[in-house]
Amino acid sequence: MKDRLYEIIFEADTPAGKAFDLSVIFLIIGSIAIVMIESIPGNSPGLQNFLQIAEWVVTLLFVIEYLMRIWVTRISGKYIFSFFGIVDLLAILPSLVALLFAGTQMLIVFRSIRLLRIFRVLKLTRYIQEATLLWNALKASRGKIGVFLFFVVILVIIMGTIMYLIENPVNEGFSSIPKSVYWAIVTLTTVGYGDIAPTTTVGQFLAGIIMILGYAIIAVPTGIVTTEIARGTLKKIGNTQVCPHCLKEGHDNGALFCNQCGGRLND
Repeated sequence: MKDRLYEIIFEADTPAGKAFDLSVIFLIIGSIAIVMIESIPGNSPGLQNFLQIAEWVVTLLFVIEYLMRIWVTRISGKYIFSFFGIVDLLAILPSLVALLFAGTQMLIVFRSIRLLRIFRVLKLTRYIQEATLLWNALKASRGKIGVFLFFVVILVIIMGTIMYLIENPVNEGFSSIPKSVYWAIVTLTTVGYGDIAPTTTVGQFLAGIIMILGYAIIAVPTGIVTTEIARGTLKKIGNTQVCPHCLKEGHDNGALFCNQCGGRLND
């Protein structure tokens, strides 16, 4: 029975496993919705009581799920101190902390972290391949992007300093070089808050150049990542089967033994 429950709770390749994970995800979404509704002022006492009862029902279900995960795992410590084990514990703690400290109910929104489990349920090849390709491209281009960002920092410092020299005598908004650099960052990124604006003709001309330059700069990291995506090669993606010994996930289809610890996988 423990092996059967293990497959349902920890694996998403079977219909029962997918149904279990989807149920957990809907509970998480429902719990977050409850917290959002509770934060709305003017709720009737009847609605507030219903929301509190619903929240404790959801919390109880999460506690049962957490204890079941510990029970079906052959080495409990592996799960308890794993990433998802800590996430599952964090989903329970806010409600327990709310019993001791008033006003901490909003911490329950941290349960949204558990939505990371949706990647186990939706582990379809096309989605995982796209995510893997993007991640590999970002890693491969981090050096180029780092150099590009360093260049941008130098550019905004130079532009901000020049704008300070131009606008400071007649414009109180450019009262210091750091404030002028802030304006240059806002302008170069095309955000344009409008809290500071040049008033001189030369300053406005320089601002126009920075604005146009901003569009060109935004395209640079996009081109870098796109190039790496074109060069990228995908690794073979396995299924969602989890090793009952070390909790390693992502084995090849048809594998009988874990590719990390060598333990036998559940059939």
